[in-house]
Amino acid sequence: MTILKKNTLPKNSILNSNHSKYDYMDGFAGMVIDHDHKFTSLHLWIAFFSSALKSPKWIERLFIWRNKIVSIFGLKTSSNMEDRSSQLKNLKGENGEHLGLFKLLDRTENEIILGHNDKHLNFKISLLLGEQKSGITERELILSTTINFNNWFGRIYFTIIKPFHNLIVPRMLKVIISELENHNY
Repeated sequence: MTILKKNTLPKNSILNSNHSKYDYMDGFAGMVIDHDHKFTSLHLWIAFFSSALKSPKWIERLFIWRNKIVSIFGLKTSSNMEDRSSQLKNLKGENGEHLGLFKLLDRTENEIILGHNDKHLNFKISLLLGEQKSGITERELILSTTINFNNWFGRIYFTIIKPFHNLIVPRMLKVIISELENHNY
């Protein structure tokens, strides 16, 4: 069973490199077993979206409702799961690549930055894989979220979805860890 802990934005994250101020930030960390010392940021990118395809039905329904409601206000919505499945097969891990609402903004060997800008708020997600230590197969994986509000609607929107965010993000991290450990990359 994967044990997660709350975390702050890691000092070595790309999101910390520009000393940006964020209106909101959270993070969750867990340990992933990397026997062959092979996981890279491309594996993180694939596992992130594979985890979205394996979301429980209640999360999928929440996103369907979210998309219906926010489209009324002119906000961007994510593609359906079938589109994501075919997109996942063609991922290259290049900056600017899109999958659903998420755009690959930056990447190093051990970190990916995904994000999306909309008229109400801008968010970024970091998946950062801890350094590999000689003789140790476990590596820390930290999923961080940063948000900047563009207007009052962004603050209201996030206030409404924050309880769901706090349920979904740790669940996603557990599935990402499982996906990395159980998939032959």
